[in-house]
Amino acid sequence: MLRPGQRVVDLGCWPGGWLQVAAKAVGAKGRVVGVDLVQIEPLPFANVIAFSGDLSEPTVSKTILEQLQGPADVLLCDAAPKRTGVRSADRAREEALLEAVEARVPELLRAGGTLVMKLIESPEAHTVARRIGSRFGSVRILGLQATRKGSSEKYLLATDFET
Repeated sequence: MLRPGQRVVDLGCWPGGWLQVAAKAVGAKGRVVGVDLVQIEPLPFANVIAFSGDLSEPTVSKTILEQLQGPADVLLCDAAPKRTGVRSADRAREEALLEAVEARVPELLRAGGTLVMKLIESPEAHTVARRIGSRFGSVRILGLQATRKGSSEKYLLATDFET
C-alpha cells in the first residue's frame, strides 16, 4: 500500500508509530505529515512533519496540504477520542471524530488515493463508514490479528478515492 515517493497523512498520529512506518516506506523522496491533539516527540526522519491540531478545525487541512505540498496518496487515521467511561458520551465523541475525519478526506486525499481508518464498532461508526465508503471504488472493513481479543476495533480500508 505504501510506496516510495508517496505523500502520506496520519490523522491522530500520537505517539508516532504509524509515522515511523510510513516514513520508512515512502523513503527520502516521500513526505509524511501527522497531526494530533497531543504534540509528539520529534522523529529522526527528514521526510516527517508532525504538529498539534484539532481535526474538527477546517484550518488543519490547509496546514497539512501546505506541509505535504499537495494532496495525499494515502490517508491514515488511527485517531480515537479520550474515553470518559460514560457510554453515551464516548459514542458521541467517537461520532464527532469520525465526522471530522469524513470532512477532511475530500480535502486531503487525491483522486485514486487510499484511506485506512480506525473504527470503534458502533452503529454510528457503520453509518459514517458507509458514507465515506461511497466515495471509493473498493471498501473493506478488517479486524487485525494484532488487535487485542474482545476489542471492538476495526479498520476501514478504502481504495480508489473518487473526487
